[in-house]
Amino acid sequence: MSSKLILLFILGVDTLILIFQTTHLSISAAEASLIYGNFSFFQLLIKTSLFIFGHNDFGLRFSMILFHLLSAILIYLVSKKYIASERNRLWLVLIFILLPGVVSSAIVVNSAGMIIFGLLLYIYLHEKISVILLNTLLLFYASIDIGFSYLFLGLAVFYILNKKYQLFLYMMILYILNSILYGFEVYGSPSGHFLDTIGVYSAIFSPIIFIYIFYILYRRYLIANIDMIWYISTTALLLSLVLSFRQRVAVEHFAPYLILALPLAAESFISSYRVRLKVYRTKYRLAFIISFAFLLINTLAIFFNKELYLLIENPKKHFTYDMDVAKDLATILKRRDILCITTNVNMQKRLYFYGIRKCERYLLKELPLNSDISSDVTISYKNSILYKANVTKINN
Repeated sequence: MSSKLILLFILGVDTLILIFQTTHLSISAAEASLIYGNFSFFQLLIKTSLFIFGHNDFGLRFSMILFHLLSAILIYLVSKKYIASERNRLWLVLIFILLPGVVSSAIVVNSAGMIIFGLLLYIYLHEKISVILLNTLLLFYASIDIGFSYLFLGLAVFYILNKKYQLFLYMMILYILNSILYGFEVYGSPSGHFLDTIGVYSAIFSPIIFIYIFYILYRRYLIANIDMIWYISTTALLLSLVLSFRQRVAVEHFAPYLILALPLAAESFISSYRVRLKVYRTKYRLAFIISFAFLLINTLAIFFNKELYLLIENPKKHFTYDMDVAKDLATILKRRDILCITTNVNMQKRLYFYGIRKCERYLLKELPLNSDISSDVTISYKNSILYKANVTKINN
């Protein structure tokens, strides 16, 4: 079977799984705020998808799935410069789509998936189109999302060290423009978020892969084997770590830049593996197998997350709890012919997506899960109660 057919098969299975996952998730409060909040380019993309596919969960998450698939194709194409073997490039794509952070960006509606795609698109086009077109693309990036600001800083470092002063100046102008449009704050006194940031990075990439990426970026610096991707990834990583000493860092804005370093990590791993005699390759095989096993476990935990409710004493501590309940709650209310209700702000926005408007005719009040008060509405998974509430009809 040719590598292209294998790639299509991998992406096809990945797509089917992601589409299936959309049927098991509810819109979260953060996603609802994005859709019904202030205008942004990303909001426009999501609303366009909803207009085309209908006001449903697939329409909500279609753009994220599309960005994810296009990013997988781009990382395959970008890696050609670093990995000669098509077989190894397919392994890299497989690792990419199994990364916990990448899986999340393919499902959760936020700008991370768009930023990953945008970064990979820039790297892919860098040697294929003119500088004018590239700079136009960067200007577009500057106008649509704050997440691209670290791309401009990374490129600024790259160009100043390569004595391309005009391009350096242009990158700084784009960074300033992006900051003016979307704001960039450095605040607070030292508050010890460094370890938290490392922990989030480890969760996004899995610990072994994050440590290896960090090691490869450092090693390439020591041997002076650095290119544009190295500058972009390293600048974002160092900036996030420095900022974490003073403030809680939005790691989802920085993590896409480390994903760019995956081809560098793969190239170094393959090179180190091949230069050794077969008898000394065992530890590399073992490291790969362990890393891949962790990725599979993490991905299965995401896809079968509802099963974890059976193991958690407090369901609200489940990592997907914020993306559960709302759709089931809306279904129950509609069965009772309740199409409008008043409840807390976050649930109100989530219910609105499923056609439950705000009115003063009915009042929905959530109850503590350990409450002994009888409830009108109970949502549970097997033996685990996720949500309890009472619905009261208000007679004016």
